[in-house]
Amino acid sequence: MAAALVLITTGVLADSRETRVTFSSEGQEVVGTLSVINGEPAPVALLLHGFTGSRDELKSDAVKQGVFAYTAEKLAEAGFSSLRIDFRGSGESIADKAFAETTFESQVADGIAAIDYLKSLRSVDGEDLHIIGWSQGGLVATAVAGRTGAPDAVALWAAVANPKSTFGNLFGTEAMVSGIAATADQTVDVKLPWGAEITLNGAFFDGLELFDPLAEIKEFDGPLFVAQGVNDTVVSPESADALIATHVGPEQLWTAEMDHVFNVFATGDTLEAMVSATILFFENHAD
Repeated sequence: MAAALVLITTGVLADSRETRVTFSSEGQEVVGTLSVINGEPAPVALLLHGFTGSRDELKSDAVKQGVFAYTAEKLAEAGFSSLRIDFRGSGESIADKAFAETTFESQVADGIAAIDYLKSLRSVDGEDLHIIGWSQGGLVATAVAGRTGAPDAVALWAAVANPKSTFGNLFGTEAMVSGIAATADQTVDVKLPWGAEITLNGAFFDGLELFDPLAEIKEFDGPLFVAQGVNDTVVSPESADALIATHVGPEQLWTAEMDHVFNVFATGDTLEAMVSATILFFENHAD
């Protein structure tokens, strides 16, 4: 069971309170923001961020607090507590692991540890659990759900279903060849399309070949909400179709004229609609 240390109260949202928390994953520190509804323990959602992201997620003029911080606000308004985490190596979770050391499996371990942490709390209903994963966080969510069976419902937003193809397009041929040839602890420099430069270990590239989100989500028979933008050039719409086709159980495919970041550099309206649809799906499939 993950042990938690509540560090500081960071703010109040509607009828909820946000607190910075830490817990352990594989003996290493994970930092998160816990939003707790006041009163009786409420259903809780775990938010898993994307590649190079952090727990508040992408900020823009339209969504100044960040996509996941905004989502937490809307969840609170609907009566859901939430936990958004920085995977080890990202955001504030860098005490024990560098970003270069991140892998899909290390993030899955963080997600499972987060569930254990939520189940240990008296302030939330850890048995009424939901997961939201965006992009690589969606890939991670398929395994967290499939391997634990813990979530009452899962929402995958622009989730990676074919990691080798998606990251191959993102990294380019040269970086992919170098990464696949690298040993597990050998570093590889990668320049991303938006100009950012990162370093990854060869172990990350091993995961591109070994990790199968479709096989993972096939093990989860609970309600599945899949959101996909028809204008997404990072994760193709075919990924959403494949996730829906593979999953066996209640499901909904929600699509919109949006890019990989839900049009937040132009407007917050699309994100608002998607979050509302996600919450409605959770409510319609409540215990």
